[in-house]
Amino acid sequence: MNPFLSFLIRSAAAIPAAVVIWLISFFGLEFPFLLSSAAALAGGALIYWLAGIFSDARFLKKHGLTRKEYRYIRKNLDEAKKKISRLNKTLFSIRHFPSIKQRIELFRVIRKIYSMTKKEPKRFYQAERFYFSHLDSILELTEKYAFISSQPKKNRELDEALYQTRETLSELSKAVEKDLYQVLSNDLEHLSFEIDVAKHSIKTANDIKNEARQSVPLPKNTAKPEVPAAPSHFVHTETNANKRAEEEEKTESQQQTGPRYSINTHTKEKVEIPIYTTREERYKAENRRSNR
Repeated sequence: MNPFLSFLIRSAAAIPAAVVIWLISFFGLEFPFLLSSAAALAGGALIYWLAGIFSDARFLKKHGLTRKEYRYIRKNLDEAKKKISRLNKTLFSIRHFPSIKQRIELFRVIRKIYSMTKKEPKRFYQAERFYFSHLDSILELTEKYAFISSQPKKNRELDEALYQTRETLSELSKAVEKDLYQVLSNDLEHLSFEIDVAKHSIKTANDIKNEARQSVPLPKNTAKPEVPAAPSHFVHTETNANKRAEEEEKTESQQQTGPRYSINTHTKEKVEIPIYTTREERYKAENRRSNR
């Protein structure tokens, strides 16, 4: 559990209890001021201790650990915190720029493993190889590498040693990544299980829908009822009556308006168009017209 959060919870329970005890002791029981203050402090301390026991018990029950196991894990985590702090200073004191990205990534993975283990102490058992082997090896190699690389003069042997150290740190970086995957192994298994359950539920729902569609009968095509035709003698009588009504309307309209006459205004007139073969004939014709 986060120590700061635990302190806030305990203080929130202890301070009001101490104030209430002091008020009861001083005003209710009429104790002297010093005795009331001592009782309030004792009561507040007792409440603070009981709240800590209650919160720790709840935390251990949540993660399935005993007090002995938690003390063991807490001790190793405190040691690992000191080692990680030393490693942080050493990694970023090395002046080898081509490997700076690798060092940053290595430290990020180490911090991730530590934070996950601190938040959920039960994960410590999945990261024992990291805490008891890989972290110590990385710390020793980086400190020696930083010491050798800080020397003003180097020979071939020192350069070879530095090169071998960088290669070993690269391999340890891969090992630390595997440690992280090992810490997350239970989460990955749980995730794959949840995915399988979700797929199975989706498949079951689709099967139920398909069965429901197949079980519902399709509606049959219903033809419209045919209207029986009227008898033939009714049809003939209706047509004769309609003709008579039309003839009567025509005669009435003629009687009212009278006979109609039409005048043809179109006249047909033949027009002759002369065609001249020579220019002289054309001049003669024009002279004739002018003389007229």
